[in-house]
Amino acid sequence: MPNEQTLKTASVLAFERKLDPSDALFFAGRWQERNTSGNWPPVSIQTKSVRGVISNRLVKIGEDSTNIDPAKLDADIEKPNLQTVDVAMLSHQADTLKVVFTLRVLAGTGQPSACNSDAYHQKLTAAIKEYADANKFAELARRYAENLANGRFLWRNRIGAEQIEVRIERLVDGEAEQNWTFDALDFHLLDFSAPDAAQTGVQELSDLIAAGLRGDEHVLLRVAAYARIGEGQEAFPSQELILDCGRGDKSKTLYEVNGVAAIHSQKIGNAIRTIDTWYPNAGAPIAVEPYGSVTTQGKAYRQPGKHVDFYTLLDNWILRDKAPNPDDQHYVVAVLVRGGVFGQKEKD
Repeated sequence: MPNEQTLKTASVLAFERKLDPSDALFFAGRWQERNTSGNWPPVSIQTKSVRGVISNRLVKIGEDSTNIDPAKLDADIEKPNLQTVDVAMLSHQADTLKVVFTLRVLAGTGQPSACNSDAYHQKLTAAIKEYADANKFAELARRYAENLANGRFLWRNRIGAEQIEVRIERLVDGEAEQNWTFDALDFHLLDFSAPDAAQTGVQELSDLIAAGLRGDEHVLLRVAAYARIGEGQEAFPSQELILDCGRGDKSKTLYEVNGVAAIHSQKIGNAIRTIDTWYPNAGAPIAVEPYGSVTTQGKAYRQPGKHVDFYTLLDNWILRDKAPNPDDQHYVVAVLVRGGVFGQKEKD
């Protein structure tokens, strides 16, 4: 065993993600026809031009705004706001959105894909093996399973849906060997307590995911969610981030795959790993991230100054032999399942 007093974090340290989702594609049909074998047509991206109004906050007129002409401001806000945007709509013959993706569960959590320190590699893998032997990935797998069953991956498409049914199949040789069906609206998104009616299915799915993380079984899942949102209603695929704001003539560009509206695989993965309720003064679950960052709130819930971030907990565990409490161990291992580059930059 390496000398812990001289052990340092590897400067090259990377982990591959162990929950590997595909993009999620959008289709549309009738709720009553979800059990039929007929093909559902894809939801396509359409472009529309709209004549809106100016509604953004303007420059304040105050004592220091003597050079601003109020008449010019009045003229500006009276102008129409012309926009071209992408939209994804169900047809008026369809009342249900179908969202489909696949998910691979991979073994090797805690095994770096790149590490330039053999001593650190040994210590890290020994610690994660001890965790895996004690916990069997059961707690993480249960939370991942619930986030599949509750349809969290639908994001905005989940809001206001009248009915949501999630169907999950385990694929073996391309065929469904096991399947589960869940009423997503029976689940609460603020905690992980599956309803009694879904307990058996969630437990079976959880056991399978845990087996995949341990490497006991090959696990490939196909997930299909049916959300009854109404005829002709708008669906919400991912929005593309246009880094060069000077390019393009659209105010909003939506993501599509070969002409089919879709959600980014990264966004699907973010929803599945929204399991962190172990951060200080925890409220709603947040996605597992090294600093507990939630960009939509402009907040990081695991500040390094409070010593609850991933790097502090990992260093205490591996470098200083101060094993985190069980909840923080779940969090650290969940970050490794997420994957990423976590090396320590060498000093010049």
